[in-house]
Amino acid sequence: MVAMLKKLDAEDPARIQMSEKLLEKCFRMGLIPAKKSLTQCEQIAASCFARRRLPVVLVKNKFCETMREAVSFVEQGHIRVGPEVVTDPAFHVVRDMEDFITWVDTSKVKRQIVDDYDLMQA
Repeated sequence: MVAMLKKLDAEDPARIQMSEKLLEKCFRMGLIPAKKSLTQCEQIAASCFARRRLPVVLVKNKFCETMREAVSFVEQGHIRVGPEVVTDPAFHVVRDMEDFITWVDTSKVKRQIVDDYDLMQA
């Protein structure tokens, strides 16, 4: 896609519009750090997608300490993204949904964490 866009004239309104849409889409998906140039879109690798998987985001946001633990929590249904409980560890977390990752209300893990936190505060 990027190679085709680069073949078009830099001043072509279609190229400008499609480039903006592509950069916006890649940024919102969390695949590129900023909406700077099409060069970033050319450098997207499979690892960029892997870094946006739910267990990786859980470890990054300090919900759990290890990837193995994060995968277990997701598979067992302890995590929800927005209103939906997610049980697929391959779930892709977009930037907009990253702030809506929480524990399921009935999760025993959440209860244990809250109890441990309360003990530390006492």
